[in-house]
Amino acid sequence: MDLSPTALVLLGLLLAGWTFGAAWLALEARNRARQAKAARSTARRLTRMIDDSPAVPLLVKADGKIEGPERLAAWLGLDHLPGYLSELAADGAGLSSHDLSDLSEAVRRTQKTAAPFGMVVSPVGSKRSLALRGQLADPVISATGAALVWWFDFSESQAELTRMRAETKRAQRDFAALVGLIEAAPMPMWFRGPDMKLRLVNTAYVQAVGAGDADTVVQKQIELVEQVDGLSAAQIASQARDQDLPVERIVQATVGSQRRTLRVSDLPLGQDGVAGYAVDIEEMEEQSRAFRAFREAQRSMLDQLSIGVAQFDADRSLAFANLPFQRLFAMSPLYHVDPPSFDRFLDMARDAGRLPEARDFPAWRRELGEWFAAGAAREEAWTLSDGTHLRIVAQPMPDGGLVLLAEDRTEQLALSATRDTLLRTRTATFDSLFESLAVFAPDGRLQLWNRLFSTIWKLPEEFLDEHPRIEAVLERIAPRLARPAQRKAIGEVVRAATLDRQQRGGQVQMSDGRTLEFAGVPLPDGNGLLTVLDITDSKKAEDALRERTTALEEADAVKTRFLANMSYEFRTPLTSIGGFAELLQSGVAGELSEQAQEYVGAILTSVERLGAQIESVLDLTQSEAGLLPIATSEVDLLPFVTDVVREREEAIEGKNLACDVRGDKSAGVVQADPRQLGRAIGNLLDNAITATPEGGRILVALSRPKKGVRIVISDNGPGMKPSELARALDGTRTGSDGTRRTGLGLPLARQLIEGHGGRLDLQSEPGEGTTATIWLP
Repeated sequence: MDLSPTALVLLGLLLAGWTFGAAWLALEARNRARQAKAARSTARRLTRMIDDSPAVPLLVKADGKIEGPERLAAWLGLDHLPGYLSELAADGAGLSSHDLSDLSEAVRRTQKTAAPFGMVVSPVGSKRSLALRGQLADPVISATGAALVWWFDFSESQAELTRMRAETKRAQRDFAALVGLIEAAPMPMWFRGPDMKLRLVNTAYVQAVGAGDADTVVQKQIELVEQVDGLSAAQIASQARDQDLPVERIVQATVGSQRRTLRVSDLPLGQDGVAGYAVDIEEMEEQSRAFRAFREAQRSMLDQLSIGVAQFDADRSLAFANLPFQRLFAMSPLYHVDPPSFDRFLDMARDAGRLPEARDFPAWRRELGEWFAAGAAREEAWTLSDGTHLRIVAQPMPDGGLVLLAEDRTEQLALSATRDTLLRTRTATFDSLFESLAVFAPDGRLQLWNRLFSTIWKLPEEFLDEHPRIEAVLERIAPRLARPAQRKAIGEVVRAATLDRQQRGGQVQMSDGRTLEFAGVPLPDGNGLLTVLDITDSKKAEDALRERTTALEEADAVKTRFLANMSYEFRTPLTSIGGFAELLQSGVAGELSEQAQEYVGAILTSVERLGAQIESVLDLTQSEAGLLPIATSEVDLLPFVTDVVREREEAIEGKNLACDVRGDKSAGVVQADPRQLGRAIGNLLDNAITATPEGGRILVALSRPKKGVRIVISDNGPGMKPSELARALDGTRTGSDGTRRTGLGLPLARQLIEGHGGRLDLQSEPGEGTTATIWLP
C-alpha cells in the first residue's frame, strides 16, 4: 500500500517521537536505578552509623508499639526487642517496674504535649547506666504522634562521674576538716595573697590581735607582728615568696594583753601566696631561762659541796669544775678561759703531784680515757704521795661526756681507825656492865653480847661465837625457865625491837628461883638491843611494898567508910544536945535559975563551936580524900568579900580592931562555890582576928592582875617563924605562952582554895604580922 508523503512524514515523526520517548524512559530508569542504589547505600551507611553511634533510637507509637534496633535489646539484657513498650520489663532483665512506669508516663506526656523529657535508668541485673532523651517524632518519621526516645550508654561516664563526685566529697570533707583544724588550732595562722595582703586568718589570730572577727582583720589588715628592723610582716613574707624558701624568725609580739615570744614561720605557696603561722614559745623561753638559772644554781650548789665534781663534754674538754675539785687537783680558777682536755688535765694534775704514781703514765692515761666509752660507772681509790686518799668515781654520760667525782677520804679513814678503837672500847665497856646485853640483827642473828649475857643464861661461849639466831638461843634457854612457854615473850620483844622498832619488856621466872627483867630497845642502826637484869632482890622488896600498899589501901577504904558515917554519927548527937539545950533555955522544963541559964548558954556556945570544928574536920578530910563537893557559880568578889567581913563585925569590934577592905568593881566575878570560898576567906579572917592584938589593924585587898584574881588578908599581929608557919599549915600552932593549940582553919582554907584551882601563899615575919594571899583563876 502506497503511503502519501504526508503519511510518511507523520509516520517518521511518530517513530522519531517513540524512539525519543524510549530513550528518555531508558535514561530516567537508569537515573532512578542510580538514585535507588545511592539511597540504599545511604540507608545502609546511616543504619551502620546508627548501629555504631553511642545513642540508640526507639520509636514509640501512639498505640504503644515500639521500633528500634536489636542493640537496645542487648543493652537491656533481652533476647530480642519486644513489640510494645510495656514489654520492656521481664524477669531478671529489662527495666524495673518503677523505671518502666516513669518511662511510660514521660512518653505519654510527650505524645500529648510534645514536651521533651530526660531520665536515667539501669537495667535489671546490669551495671549499665542508660540516659534517655525523649521528644515528639517528626511527621516524616511517624505521622501518628509517635515519640522518639534516644538511649545513651554512659556507664563509663557515670562511673567516672561517681568517682569524681566521691573524690569531690572527700576533698570537700578534707577541706572542711582542714579548715576546722586551722580554726581549732591554738596557734595563730594566716594566708596572704599574691599581693601579700591578708586574705584568711583563723580564730586564734583574731583573738591574738584582739579583733572582733576574721573579716575585720582582713578588711583592716591588722598584723600580729610589728615591724622588726624596719621590715614589716608583709615584706618578710614577700622575701619568702621571692626566694621560694620558708622563713622562720623569733620575735616579740603582743598577744591579747601580754607580751609574748613567738616563732613566726612564712611558707611560700608558689604564685598563690604565702601561708604563715606563729608558735608561742614564751614558756619554752621561760624554761630555757629557768634551766640556765638552774644550771647556775646547781653549779653554785656544787661549789658548796665537800666532794669535787668535774664535767667533761663529748669532745673531752673540761666544761665545769667546782671549787673542791679545783682545790683537790690544784687547778687554776681561770681554767674556763682555756678549758683543758682530759689528757691535758691529767698532765697538769701529775705535774702538781695530785695523781698517784704510775710506772707507765701514758698507758695509764689511755686506760683512764676509756672511761668516756664505758657502759657503767667506774670507781677507783687513789693514794697520793702526801698521804691523801681519794675516792674517784667516773660516770659516763649519755651525750658522750663524763662526770668525775673526787672525794677526799683521808679523814674518813682516820675516823675508821678511831671507830675500830671505839668498838674495842665498847666491847670492854659492855663486859664491865652489871646488865646482860645482846644485840640482834633484823634477821634475828646475834651480833654482839657481853660476858654477863652468857653467864646469866648459862650459855657456852662456843655457842655464842657462832652468832646463832634468836630461835636457837631461845631453844637453849627454854629448859632454864620456870615456864618454858615464856621463851615466846622474849622472842616477841626481840622481834618488836628489830622489825617493829618498838620498845617492849617483860619478866621471866627462872627454874632456880631467880627473877629476870628483860627489855628490847631499837637501835639507830636497825638492830635491836636485848637487856636482861637480875631483879630477884628488887622483886622481893617490891612484894613487901605491895603488901604494905594493900594494907594502906584497906586503911584508906576504912577512912572512906568512916567519913561516910562520921557526918551522921557526930552531927546527930550534937544536934540533939543543942536542941535540948535550946528547949531548956526557952523554959519548956520550967524556969531556970540565972546560974542554970549561964550553964545552958555555955552548952549552946560549946555546941556551936563543936559543930564548926566537926564541919571543918569533915571538909578537910573529904578534901584530902578528893570527896569534897564544889558547886561553882558566878560570884561577884567585892560584895561577896564585904559580906564575909561583915559577918565577923562583932568579933572585930570586940577586940577594937581596924578592918580596911580595899577594892572596886574591877575585881569582877569568878567561878566558885560561894559557901566553900566564903569558909576559906572566913577562916583566914578568923585567924587574923585571933592573932591580932587589941587595937590592931587588918587589911583585906582585892585586885585583878593580868591573870586571875588576887585577895590579900594581912594583919599586924606578932607573926610566926617559918617552923611555926609550917606547923600552922599542918593544923598545929604554938601560942604566945608556949602552949600548942590545934586549929584547922589554915589547912582547910588551903584545901578549899586549891579545890577551886587556886593557890594560897602565906608569909609571916615575927613582929611584922602575917599576910595570906589567895590566887584564883
